[in-house]
Amino acid sequence: MLSHAPGDTLGHRLDPRTKLALQSAVAAVALARPTPAWLVVLTVGCLLALRGCGLSVRAVYAEYRGALPFLLVAPLAGALRFGPPWVDPAGARGPLLAVYRTLLLLALAAAYVRTTSPRESRAAITRLVPGRAGRFLGLGVMLVFRFLPLLQSDLRRLREGSWVRLGDERRVDRRLAHLAVGALERTFRRADALALALRARCLSWNPTPPALAFARRDYAALGAAGALVAAAIAL
Repeated sequence: MLSHAPGDTLGHRLDPRTKLALQSAVAAVALARPTPAWLVVLTVGCLLALRGCGLSVRAVYAEYRGALPFLLVAPLAGALRFGPPWVDPAGARGPLLAVYRTLLLLALAAAYVRTTSPRESRAAITRLVPGRAGRFLGLGVMLVFRFLPLLQSDLRRLREGSWVRLGDERRVDRRLAHLAVGALERTFRRADALALALRARCLSWNPTPPALAFARRDYAALGAAGALVAAAIAL
């Protein structure tokens, strides 16, 4: 499951603000330079980032397997034509590059979630965005990071329970309706329990954040991100 896991990898030791800066740099370059040559450079960087976080490509994209078919729709739609020759492979080039950029950003997002605790994410966003807006945004991000893994676990158990009861022999629309209704019911239950837990713990808008400090490895990573952006601008 795609959630935070304690560890001692390089990704775990980096400051969360550094990891956010790296993701922003890669996203900016991917959008500004959507060429195959630059995508190769970004691919190498993403592979190094996954290795530094103790993740494999197979494990990361196994978490996104539900979204991958939807991403492939864009290249297929771009290649189709309403008249002869009906299929134009050149039309799929742009959407295919866009899908590949999306996959790279999803890999970096998985690495960030895996190596950054919700409290660290909240502290980083609070420091980057000043005032009440930053506290509100940090709290929202923290709750999402804590809430989504629970919903994923509930949905997986619901699907496994349906399979045990021969749910895979039902019609597709009935299977989807069963999973949708069950997922919504469990989501509302989780939301009620979360609201009660927050009131019981006297949720604070300005809690004591974890200590964040830049180290040499952070400056090196920020320098690499800056060099990447500068090269994309200059070349």
